[in-house]
Amino acid sequence: MAIYHLSIQIISRGKDGKSAVGAAAYRAGETIKNSYDGETHDYTKKKGVVHTEIFLPERAPPEYADRAVLWNAVEQIEKAKNSQLAREIEAALPRELSAEKNITLVREYVKRNFVAQGMCADVAVHDKGDGNPHAHIMLTMRPFNEDGSWGVKSKKEYILDENGERIKLKSGEYKSRKISAIDWNEQTKAEEWREAWADCVNKYLSEQGVEERIDHRSYERQGVEQIPTIHMGAASTQMEKRGIRTERGDRNREINNLNKQISQTRARIRKVKNWLYSQPLVNAPTLMTIMHNITVGKNLDNDWHRVRNLQARAKVLIFLQQNNISDVLQLSDKIEQINNNFYETSKKIKAAERRLDTLNNHFMHYDNYKKHKSIHNDYKKLKGRKAEIFYDKHHEKILSYEAAKNYLDGVMNGRSTIPIKSWQKEHEQLTADKFALCEDFYRLKDETHYVELLRRSTENLMRDDGRGSQITRAKDIEI
Repeated sequence: MAIYHLSIQIISRGKDGKSAVGAAAYRAGETIKNSYDGETHDYTKKKGVVHTEIFLPERAPPEYADRAVLWNAVEQIEKAKNSQLAREIEAALPRELSAEKNITLVREYVKRNFVAQGMCADVAVHDKGDGNPHAHIMLTMRPFNEDGSWGVKSKKEYILDENGERIKLKSGEYKSRKISAIDWNEQTKAEEWREAWADCVNKYLSEQGVEERIDHRSYERQGVEQIPTIHMGAASTQMEKRGIRTERGDRNREINNLNKQISQTRARIRKVKNWLYSQPLVNAPTLMTIMHNITVGKNLDNDWHRVRNLQARAKVLIFLQQNNISDVLQLSDKIEQINNNFYETSKKIKAAERRLDTLNNHFMHYDNYKKHKSIHNDYKKLKGRKAEIFYDKHHEKILSYEAAKNYLDGVMNGRSTIPIKSWQKEHEQLTADKFALCEDFYRLKDETHYVELLRRSTENLMRDDGRGSQITRAKDIEI
């Protein structure tokens, strides 16, 4: 099944001293020396790199088609210790397409959305055969001048007073603000690129006759009444394929089952509403007649089914008495109430599930952060060749730590300590709330079933008595 995943991050020296050269070498599985700091990054042993390619805009020097030349040029033009060196986009590739089609898909997406806008793009497609093919797209952050030299990222604009004069500060400098020379960093761009990826993937799926489609929007934004499943990950996917149940697999099976029940119950409520509102009954059986029909088991062919009908009759009677239902008007009010309560309950269940999923992601990254922190600290103490050797041996743990740290930095909202106890308390409360909501959900399912029994019994009597054609508008008669 095609899934949507596209993440965007900035590679900068300010984040754990990362380099564009090191990032490019790792993604391409090559050896590149960084002329900025003299370090050589050797990732020739990296597995799973199935395709690499560089795309250049019109003004870019042709020698930038060499990966080492391109990213060393970026390192040299960016002087600051916290310079933003590159933008990286990682996208999941649809498993429904062949490797060749996926490469063609990435090429089209990159050329149309980035190269055409003046960026150099360095593409690496990874596929370890674990069911998780994906593409890394590294993009330059500066535009090119007409002569092929690097342009500026931003320009200074002086702020003027009411007389159109520059405002001088106490320091002697003039008051100014930074104006971006390009629009690549605007928030709207991320949404634009995410939507363009979905459109491009769907185009290729359609051309290959694949019915699956992806959407860059969340279920909530799409208006889909469905709880999203969680990302399985390569390890869990492989275990499930071998018949080994995993916690993530069980979680998705639970979510899929709940989604199925919500969808089915919604359809049943809609059917009952349509019956009641589009076909109110004139000369319909009375409430006592309907209940007697259920008791004697009319249209049932054996005593066992009639016993079951007696049990159903008792439950329906309790339902009617508890809700003071004696006529069509009261029944229609109850159905409307069931519908509204079902909508609100399912909405709250979905919101709780989404938040629980977010908290579970917090816990997963927190565990990786704690688990691999010491390895990362040891790595940061090393220099030169020793650091390279250490990285080759522990790169998965180091990358896991860095991903966890970046994630946690993004969700802590400026707090200095990770609020793990607060998250755990919220998770415990949400889990209890979700169980209570599920109890409400199953109660509403039962009430829907009781109304369906009343509907079927009434329709049977109408059919047997030859009154099926006597259907007109009348909401206030007794059933």
